[in-house]
Amino acid sequence: MDSLKAEAGLPVGARQLDSKRLRQLQVAGILSGFSAGAWLGAAEAPTKLVNLGISPVIVSLLMVSGVFLARWSVPALIRGTAQMRVDVRQAPHLLLWGVLAGCLWAAANTLTILAIRNIGLSIAFPLWNLNSLLGIFWGWLLFHELRGSRRMQWLSVVGGAAVMFCGATLLAMASSAQTGGATTTRGILAALAAGALWGTMYIPYRKAYLTGMNPLSFVAFFTIGELGMMLALGLIEAGGLAALWRQLAQAKDVLFWLMLGGFVWVIGDLFQQYAAKYLGISRGIPLSNTNQLWGLLWGLFVFGELHGMAAGHYARVIGGSLLMAIGAGAIALASVTRAEHAHWRVAAEREALRYGIAEEFLNSGITESRPTSPAVGASRSWLDWFLVAAATGIFIYLASVARTPQIPVHWPALTLLSLALLASLSTTALVLFRTTRFQ
Repeated sequence: MDSLKAEAGLPVGARQLDSKRLRQLQVAGILSGFSAGAWLGAAEAPTKLVNLGISPVIVSLLMVSGVFLARWSVPALIRGTAQMRVDVRQAPHLLLWGVLAGCLWAAANTLTILAIRNIGLSIAFPLWNLNSLLGIFWGWLLFHELRGSRRMQWLSVVGGAAVMFCGATLLAMASSAQTGGATTTRGILAALAAGALWGTMYIPYRKAYLTGMNPLSFVAFFTIGELGMMLALGLIEAGGLAALWRQLAQAKDVLFWLMLGGFVWVIGDLFQQYAAKYLGISRGIPLSNTNQLWGLLWGLFVFGELHGMAAGHYARVIGGSLLMAIGAGAIALASVTRAEHAHWRVAAEREALRYGIAEEFLNSGITESRPTSPAVGASRSWLDWFLVAAATGIFIYLASVARTPQIPVHWPALTLLSLALLASLSTTALVLFRTTRFQ
């Protein structure tokens, strides 16, 4: 009844999305969130290479290089650069927001490398995933998320946030017991700072998707900020271009693995973008933060983290991760009502008025019913195939000169987790295609 009253007080245009279409988009968003968690969790595994003495800034720079290749080649393959140009012409202001979001991502990613080096992958993951709490706040404050929701939705979000906080506290206690001292403190602070930057980064995400931008278009320009920020950090840390080049040359044996980590991250981030688009950042981000459980699986079973610790320490790490996952699930599964979606529409119209976005583009982006322009077509141009071929060629060359990192790896566990990633990719991609045709 409350939701009906809330919906009745809004303009007719704000209530145009029917219940069936809303459910379809929410299912696609939930699957995207889970798949994002799996792939984002796997992407951090190559950062274990920091234990070989490689600078965290260099590790992050190389990952961002892989991200750059993926963020242009994957959208070119799926949609084509011509459709990306159509989106950008409709909302050119989002280029600046995309670059800003990329800068925040690059700085946060560098902090995660420092955190992993000091407190380990399985503990650092849940700490920086407190970004979801900040995402909930920004979603409510700036974009009308949770407005018009029933009491149960509010209870799920607030209760889930409290459970996540308890889980993070357990993990901080476990990390202090594992190493102690200044090293642990630096690791915890780095992880929390990364979470704060990532939580703020979701503001440009939501601005883009409220106004109809396709995720495959937005992420391509997102990477300009990422690469620019990391080059600046790399030059500052190395002390100049020549010194930076020498460090990159010394790391040539592991270039493939770190850039592959960036490529895997992009797959997860694309799913996260779809989750944020269809569920909002207050739900989509917590759901994608199930990557903490995947990080725990990779850390425990593939890299053997926490071996030799007392049983109580294991209980804190596992219990804290499970609590955070339960809290994230409660938040993410608090379904979006039609009344709340109508409030989203009000926020979207405000953005469209501010930036001069055409109503047709806004409407088609909200309902995901945008037809492909006859001028664009489904064929790929020479530029699209060049981007795909260039990225493929670079990865093939780097793989040919790479060596297996000399760190202990449990190969059966790695194989099983890799198969799970492929299963999530194929299932979610199929659902997204059937629901939206990626338009």
